[in-house]
Formats: sequence, C-alpha cells, structure tokens
Amino acid sequence: MDPASPFPAIASLLVALATALLLTKQFGAPPDQGRYSSIDGLRGYLAFFVFLHHACVWYFYLRTGQWKVPPSNLYTNFGQGSVAVFFMITGFLFFSKLINGRKKDIDWGKLFISRFLRLVPLYLFAMLLLFLVVAYVSHGILNESLPRILAGAAKWLSFTILGEPNLNGINYTSTIVAGVTWSLPYEWVFYFSLPVLALTVGVMPPFRYVALGMASIVSAVIWWHPQIYPLLAFFGGIIASFLVRLELFRRFSIRRVSSFISLACIAIAFTAYPSAYGIAPLLLLSVAFALIASGNSLFGSLTSPVSRTLGEMAYSIYLLQGVTLFVTFNFIVGLPESKALSPITHWLLIVGITPVLVLACFVTFRLIEHPAMRSATTVTDWLRSRLTRRAKKLAASGTPLS
Repeated sequence: MDPASPFPAIASLLVALATALLLTKQFGAPPDQGRYSSIDGLRGYLAFFVFLHHACVWYFYLRTGQWKVPPSNLYTNFGQGSVAVFFMITGFLFFSKLINGRKKDIDWGKLFISRFLRLVPLYLFAMLLLFLVVAYVSHGILNESLPRILAGAAKWLSFTILGEPNLNGINYTSTIVAGVTWSLPYEWVFYFSLPVLALTVGVMPPFRYVALGMASIVSAVIWWHPQIYPLLAFFGGIIASFLVRLELFRRFSIRRVSSFISLACIAIAFTAYPSAYGIAPLLLLSVAFALIASGNSLFGSLTSPVSRTLGEMAYSIYLLQGVTLFVTFNFIVGLPESKALSPITHWLLIVGITPVLVLACFVTFRLIEHPAMRSATTVTDWLRSRLTRRAKKLAASGTPLS
C-alpha cells in the first residue's frame, strides 16, 4: 500500500467520528452557537487533519530521520491548509468583534483575559507533557547545565515566541509536540494587534491598548520576522467578516451549490498544490471559508452534533496529537519496531490510537479548557475589583498612581 494513500485517512476520520458519536450520546452535544455553528464544526476536522498530516510525516521520519512534509499534496495540506483555515477563523471571529464594536463597546480587558484563559492552561499542560517526555528520554540525567535547561524551558513556555530550543541535549525536542507550536505566536501577535486594527474600522480603544498593539507589531517585525503567507490567511478571514454582512452573499452561501463550490475549492487547494502557502491555494481556501462562515454547512455535516463535539476539543487535538504520536512510536511500539512497520500496519496503528486521542482530548477539554473558558468573566471582575481597591488605597494614602 502507498503510505500516502488517502484511504487510511478516511478510515481514521470515520473512527474519530464514531468515537465522537459515542461521546455525544453519553454526554450530550455542545450547544448550537447558531450563526457560527458551521465554524464550530469545522474546527474539529481541521485539528484532526493536522493529526493525519503528522501521522504521515512520522512514517517517513522513522525511515529517513528527516522531519519534513510528506511526498503528498494531500497529506502536506492536511497540515498546512488546516492551519491556514485556523488563521482565517481567528481573523474572521475577532475582526467581526471589531466591526461590531462600532455599535457596542468592546471590553478590551475581558477580551485579553479570555484569550489568556483560552490558550494558556492547556498549553501549560502540553508543556508539562513535553518536559516529562524529555526527562524520561534523558533517564533523569542532566545533560546540560540547569540554568541552560531552565532558559530553554522558558522559551518553550513563551509559546515559542522566544524560540523552541532542544532541551537537555534531546535533539528532537520539537518532534515531541510535532512542531505545532509554530502557529501560536501568530495567534498571539494577531490578538495583540487588534486594538490597532480596530482603528481601521473607526473603533477607538483606550490608548494603553493601542500602545500595546503598536508595541506588539513593532516587536514582531524587528525580532520575530513573521512569514507573509500565514498573515495573508488572517486577511482571508478578515475579508470574510465583511462578506457575511452582505445579504446577497449570505443567501447564496446557504444554497446547495455553495456546498459543492466550498468542497471543490478545498479539494483543489489540498490536492493540486504542494503547499497551502501560496496565493492560489489561499484564495481557494478563503472562498470556501467565506461561504462556511456565512452559514454553509457542507450539506449539514459541519452543524451536526457529532461535528460540534469533535470541534469543541479541536485545541486539545491540535496540541496533544504530537505527544500521542511520539509516545506511541517511541515508547509503546518502540523505534526499531516502528521503523519496520509496513505502510498498512503503520496506518492500522494510527487508526487504533485515534479513539484514544479523541477520548483523551475530550477529557482535557472538560477538565482544563472548559473550566478556564467559563471563568473569564469571574477572573475579569476579580482583577478589576483588586485594581479598584488598590487605586482607592493609594489615593487615600496620597501615593501617586503608577
């Protein structure tokens, strides 16, 4: 069997959906978010496609020692194309908030706190797993000085904005998480840029947030050097945030023909191009995404309870699938045995660990992500009350506010 055959991907996806179906029957489906329910369902497929991308990458990595995209447009774009659409989702949802800010004031403090609580708790858990794997592979021995290890760990804890160095002499540290952390700095820079972007639609945030946005943009340009194509993916989502406000476009998007157009755009972008990071594939994905954001559900598949269940654990799948693959091939099967697997046995193993990944991510969503997300209002109110009390104490003591 061709190791880049699409049939194992189909089998693995069906197993993932079957697992999500069982979870839906047992625990119920997530609430339907109405207007953006298609996007909620889309997230799960994108995250799972990234898992399939890395499952294929691992097949060739085990045999060549080179971590690179697989020799397949489809499996390459399961990763690159899916992340590009993730960026479009972020661009769409948050630029839509800016446009809505023309009529309703934006609570900037709560916005940033909610982003912190959405991304940081699960990321810290993923980093804990990373550090534990490094310690296990190192047999608990310090191969580098403790200050050097701590400095490297700090860079990983920065969402790799400061870098993703090898830890304790483990040369393949980034493969433990399948290198997925590269996309998160783009998300953070976009969030911090929102106050500046708000100015483009006539929304005036408080000066401190505009200054924060300007500092983030300048820092990214000078020190981080982001690539242009991922930024264009955000722009695709921004364009969609304007298109969904056109009644004619919304009516067209929910027509049956729009489902065919969306699927055709995705299929062409994923199979006809060796990379999603080009003008043509990004345009195709942007068209498909704009139609989905405007209400197209791809024949109802994206709004089904099963898709929404898979979608709510998308961030967990995205962050934890790399660790799952690393542990499977290195510790459960063993590297020598993994290298000797035939293509069909490799993919049978992937199909076999699929329900384990989905179940684990369901647990991390329920125990880590969901509680943190729900606490955004409480945490915001608590911080504001603390700041208010501090300001009153300083005013009463005659100490100037800093």
